[in-house]
Amino acid sequence: QVQLVESGGGLVQPGGSLRLSCAASGSIVSVYDMGWYHQAPGKQRELVASITRAGSTNYTDSVKGRFTISRDDAKSTVYLQMNSLKPEDTAVYYCNADIRTWYRGNYFTIKYWGQGTQVTVSS
Repeated sequence: QVQLVESGGGLVQPGGSLRLSCAASGSIVSVYDMGWYHQAPGKQRELVASITRAGSTNYTDSVKGRFTISRDDAKSTVYLQMNSLKPEDTAVYYCNADIRTWYRGNYFTIKYWGQGTQVTVSS
């Protein structure tokens, strides 16, 4: 079994900062691409940022220059540093990761999701 556990969400004023963390644990062989998505009420879940195992990053246009995704492979953890937050960043943020795991002698690469953490930007 593999789990992703997120932390770091909360309430922040416009212009403020938050740092989200997502740690993977369990039967992990390798961790490949990792990413953060957000979902606002009544909207679809959308990609915010992603990072490959080699460290290449990708951001949606609305967060470029404000958010930074990073990873610590020794801790199987991905981070999202969010600066200059805006009310429109308010959403539930989910992490995901493509993880190679094993079960009963067989290996599988599966996309796992965290449980989500609420980020609210409001004065």
